[in-house]
Amino acid sequence: MEHVSVDEIEPQAMGGDVDRRGLADPLGTTDVAINRYVLDPGEAFSGGLHAHLDQEEVFYVVEGTATFEHRTDPAGESEMVTVGPDEVVRFAPGEYQQGRNESDDRVVALALGAPMNSTEGRVAQPCPDCDSDVLALEPADEGFLLVCPDCGTEVEPDL
Repeated sequence: MEHVSVDEIEPQAMGGDVDRRGLADPLGTTDVAINRYVLDPGEAFSGGLHAHLDQEEVFYVVEGTATFEHRTDPAGESEMVTVGPDEVVRFAPGEYQQGRNESDDRVVALALGAPMNSTEGRVAQPCPDCDSDVLALEPADEGFLLVCPDCGTEVEPDL
């Protein structure tokens, strides 16, 4: 058994002032990623609309109301869904999503992803050099790179 206090875990840098605390490492989980977020008005869970081809994600809203943008097709129309306290939303592998706090109150939520380590991320952004509707997220020395999975063009992330 592992037991931790969320308040004793240091927030992870995400850009901006988002309070994101990774719980998986302190708990020693091997199959599920767990992150706790506190979002002030205007803040987001991630840097943009994205999909994990190899991971499903579940968001449990503890406090406040989060708004999620969702697409099954990267070039398709977005669907918006609001998730309030004690509500949960699940995104299957390959579904594009982004959650944010569009309210005037803070949002506290847990994000769970399985399997734990997603290595196949995509963003719904067209390649400037070919007909691809998506770019792949690839780790880099500082942050990540956006690379077209079809032609290999590297695109500077716009964060």
